[in-house]
Amino acid sequence: MAVRIRMKKMGRTHRAFFRVCAMDQRKPRDGRVIEELGYYDPSVPETDARAILKGDRIAYWIGVGAQPTEKCAVLIKKYGENGTHLDAQKAALDRLGRRKEYTPAPAAAPAPAPEPAPEPAAEAPSAETPADEAPAAEASPDQAAEQPAASE
Repeated sequence: MAVRIRMKKMGRTHRAFFRVCAMDQRKPRDGRVIEELGYYDPSVPETDARAILKGDRIAYWIGVGAQPTEKCAVLIKKYGENGTHLDAQKAALDRLGRRKEYTPAPAAAPAPAPEPAPEPAAEAPSAETPADEAPAAEASPDQAAEQPAASE
């Protein structure tokens, strides 16, 4: 059985996602795999964070005679066990991790802002309310005195 290290296409239309797999070369592209060795997501914004590979397992399969496809050979050269871009990949993954930590903070910040606004608004109507009640209280006895006179 001739084993190839190649990519299995997954995801949906216009949103491709690939798994790097060890497969029998006679199987179809998306067919049954022997072992999954990593993944490649071309939609990740950081170029060096797109491929995550299991370097030790890839080294094993190459050691027993598996042949990588052209694209997988490039990914293995860059991000495999002794890859040329491993430091850049680690830095890119750290930047993506910080971005995820930063995202929830703005969502939580707007919630406390509306609380202080209603408190001053509550004080202003309370100051007006006694003023409104006082003339109404004064007007009531005058009107009460006029109303009996008018009814008599």
